[in-house]
Amino acid sequence: MTVNWNLAQFIRSAAKPTDFPRDRLPQVVFAGRSNVGKSSVINRLLNRKNIARVGSVPGKTTHINYFSVDEKLYLVDLPGYGYAKVSKQERDRWGKLIEAWFADAERMALGILVVDARHKPTMDDCTMAQVFLSSGKPFLVAANKLDKLKKSEIAGNVQLIRETLALPDAVSLILFSAEKGNGRDELLGKIMHHLEV
Repeated sequence: MTVNWNLAQFIRSAAKPTDFPRDRLPQVVFAGRSNVGKSSVINRLLNRKNIARVGSVPGKTTHINYFSVDEKLYLVDLPGYGYAKVSKQERDRWGKLIEAWFADAERMALGILVVDARHKPTMDDCTMAQVFLSSGKPFLVAANKLDKLKKSEIAGNVQLIRETLALPDAVSLILFSAEKGNGRDELLGKIMHHLEV
């Protein structure tokens, strides 16, 4: 399959399961904390400044956002988690929406957990990693904000992330910088590999 990554468009925001697209296109789903730069990672992959809205306030993505790429696949942006200033009721609504998505995840070609390369993953990150692992679908970790790390910190942080998330050896961890573009080609390569399997 060849995909023109420059042919991307926002399709819809799903507020409830009946809003999820029901066509047969494969879906690549992104999850991560609300301030980890998930939207920026999607924008970098698509070479677009703001196709995925980057909020100045964390927790902006309150629905599940679908982006069509070349009419051949969807990039799916789940609501960010772990943001304290959102009401418990709103967090519960997001949680139910995400649960509903995973309950019907047969079209998931690949899960991508975006974490912060600078910090130890949170309990929420660990929970999300387990959700991906228990889905039985391919999954990888993109450690964003690589540009904020010193070279001497990288190896230790990678090890800390792998250990904290209890990642099996088969799960790739890609160092990524939405700011500078590091890791973009590697991540696109992984996505394409899983679309063709």
